[in-house]
Amino acid sequence: MSFFSCQKEEEEHIDETQDEETITASSPLTGLLLRTSQNPGAYDDIIDGNSCTAVVLPVTVIANGQQVTINSPEDITIIQEIFNLFPNDTDTLEIFFPINLELFDYTQITVNTQAELDALADTCGTNDVEIGCLDFVYPISFFTYNSDQQQTGTVTINNDLELFGFLQNLGPNDFISLDFPISVILEDGTTVEVNSNQELQTLIDDCVANTNNDPIDISQFEEDLTTGVWYVDYFFDDYDETDNYAGYEFTFALDGTAQAIKSGIVVDGTWALVDDFKFDLFFGIYPPLDELDEDWEILEASADLIKLKHISASDGSTDYLTFGRNPNTGGNNTELNLFIENLITGSWYLNLLEENGIDHTANFNEYEFTFYGNGSATAVSSSNTINGFWTAQIDSGNLDFIMNFETNTNADFGKLNDDWDVLEATQTIIRLSDVSGGGSGTDYLSFGREPSGGGGPDPQELRDILESGTWYVEKFLDDGNDETSEFNGYDFNFYSNQTVYATNGTEYVYGIWIVTVTGQELNFEFDMDSPINGADDDEYKTLQYTTTSATFITRNSQGEIEDTLIFKKN
Repeated sequence: MSFFSCQKEEEEHIDETQDEETITASSPLTGLLLRTSQNPGAYDDIIDGNSCTAVVLPVTVIANGQQVTINSPEDITIIQEIFNLFPNDTDTLEIFFPINLELFDYTQITVNTQAELDALADTCGTNDVEIGCLDFVYPISFFTYNSDQQQTGTVTINNDLELFGFLQNLGPNDFISLDFPISVILEDGTTVEVNSNQELQTLIDDCVANTNNDPIDISQFEEDLTTGVWYVDYFFDDYDETDNYAGYEFTFALDGTAQAIKSGIVVDGTWALVDDFKFDLFFGIYPPLDELDEDWEILEASADLIKLKHISASDGSTDYLTFGRNPNTGGNNTELNLFIENLITGSWYLNLLEENGIDHTANFNEYEFTFYGNGSATAVSSSNTINGFWTAQIDSGNLDFIMNFETNTNADFGKLNDDWDVLEATQTIIRLSDVSGGGSGTDYLSFGREPSGGGGPDPQELRDILESGTWYVEKFLDDGNDETSEFNGYDFNFYSNQTVYATNGTEYVYGIWIVTVTGQELNFEFDMDSPINGADDDEYKTLQYTTTSATFITRNSQGEIEDTLIFKKN
């Protein structure tokens, strides 16, 4: 910032600068210029939740269980990327205190707790937030005047910090005026020339008024939605059901009506934008369109893509719906659904983790992994429980499996948090790989149904377990329908002569059971007399067993799970 002193005769000043072109510390334009040049604080709100302050980097945080060190403003996107991995989770951020904050006036303070940080954020009002929708082209110059309106000097400003300091230090008797014209860069990148205080104030006021902080532009969304034909690119409700909408064309009109057309059959519907940017759809009661009848949260919207999600109020599960411009021809979700079905049935053990050629498998030997249909996951040992999330998707024709586990109680789980390529997936093994950052090598990860080093299937081990003690049916799913109640109250005894006996105290039912082995699979034949013969089948495969639980499944010709029978020890 450069200062030059001079003094002109008052008559000369009046000829060059009108009174209305001078401003003071209390002028509205001065306040706008201060907000335009103050320390920017909005870019890191995902960390400090305060648009009036900026976090002094580096800072270390735990984002959804992952520890991340933010070294530059560009690194802040890492946190958002972690949050975006799993739309169905609850995003959490823990900060390693103390941290330093740079305030709006470029001074710094130290914050020691989250409570202190929250209290500071509460003091930030709407009129205190930076104006970030335009920038000055520096250098710019100000003329300075005394209370008699005599010019006393010239100040040259080279950046926002100098501008803020200059304006902040104006006294009650100081008068200044900009040396017009100046150039201003708008948010869209265009540069405009400004020739007066009034032009500048109007430009800033309009910029603030037209700044849209909403997650989507409503008018643009409505224009895109009602233009042309849309197709269901993706629909997920526990499983990928995109194929159910193959052949459907969707159109939306400005009057709130909608149509779904397939093979000449038209189904009328409605749409509306409701509170909190929800997209409400209704196509009636007939499947599969009835599954679209929800108030969807808009995640992303453009002229070619609309991504939506809905969280069920009953069980907390999350559905996903994406409209796109390319016709849905079907036949894309079989591999993904089969993977999900195997993943969420039973529990898993980590059998291999090799990172940069180093084997880390032993660090996970104690943990039993369970992946749930709502996208959550747990890894449980005798002394610790690690929570996490998972998702699976088809990306560029390849099946990807993404995991995110907490790392605050066991940092080793950070090695699992990645986007893994699925190499092989069956009911008994999941093999994954990931190319290391920079392409320096490939990491390998495998899950199996037995702990690492557990060996192959042992039919006698399963027989011995079932013959020990009494058992009950914890769950029976017949083609996905829960029919467990058929077995309520019955205790089962398995005998070495391959007979089974069940009783509820009044009914006494006999049957047979047989365990055999074929290759790497244990077969289980189960046949009971009436009235509890609904689970009878001679093609059960043993998915998993422990000393207190045994899970058996049957599959259809496409390899999809049909029936699930789980015995639990009393």
